[in-house]
Amino acid sequence: MSVSRLQDALAANATIWGGWVVGPTIIGPEEFAHAGYHYVGFDVQHGYLDDADVALLLRRLEHVPIATAVRLPSPDPAPIGRVLDAGADAVIIAMVETPEQAAAAVAATRYAPDGVRSFGPLRASLGHDTAALESRASVFAMIETAQGVSEVDRICAVPGLSGVYVGPADLAISLGHRVADAWTHPDVRAAMVTIRSAAAAAGIVSGIHAGTGRLGRAMADLGFQMVTLASESQALRRGAAEHLDEAAGHTHDESAQGGYQ
Repeated sequence: MSVSRLQDALAANATIWGGWVVGPTIIGPEEFAHAGYHYVGFDVQHGYLDDADVALLLRRLEHVPIATAVRLPSPDPAPIGRVLDAGADAVIIAMVETPEQAAAAVAATRYAPDGVRSFGPLRASLGHDTAALESRASVFAMIETAQGVSEVDRICAVPGLSGVYVGPADLAISLGHRVADAWTHPDVRAAMVTIRSAAAAAGIVSGIHAGTGRLGRAMADLGFQMVTLASESQALRRGAAEHLDEAAGHTHDESAQGGYQ
């Protein structure tokens, strides 16, 4: 098995594009792969999935050419270990506000003596080499609060952290603005730039949840390397609306609002 499809994609492309899965879909990830997306994220924080659901979805993708990441609500080592044992290329840990939280997330992806991950492979194709299993596991800290932004340089300096990932909605709320202002308020945009710049200075990856192709292009132009464009529900809604508008003789306009995850 490749060291990591996600790491391979990042090494080969200036920007990689991702889809997002929030429910127990069978065909969603495969359709993202068929469309040319580089990765798909599985949402165990806000989605209708748990790590057991994700393990089954990951097994179905073993021979599908797309990288995988799983968003988890905390650096709890048990679910992190389970999704990595099931084959996830990366974990994205929500609401990281301190370097200590980021270090705990990294430790959950590493075996002793460098971490607290327990050995329990679920996929034979991953092998039993602990060094190889550690090297293929990327870990991202979500920076989505004012405190996280204030600590971003120290978070980015945590050894073993692969990157940071921006959640626009919570970032806007934490900065005192409406969710609807996540993409338009100068304070929120400035915080996004601060996060991206800190990641670049530390030599790690910067990611963001955009929610539309238009916003994704804008974030790539800002220098973000890992950009999530749409969830399976967003893609279905947009496609369904376009088909209905075509049938009715109308023109469908893409919504100006992006995703806020």
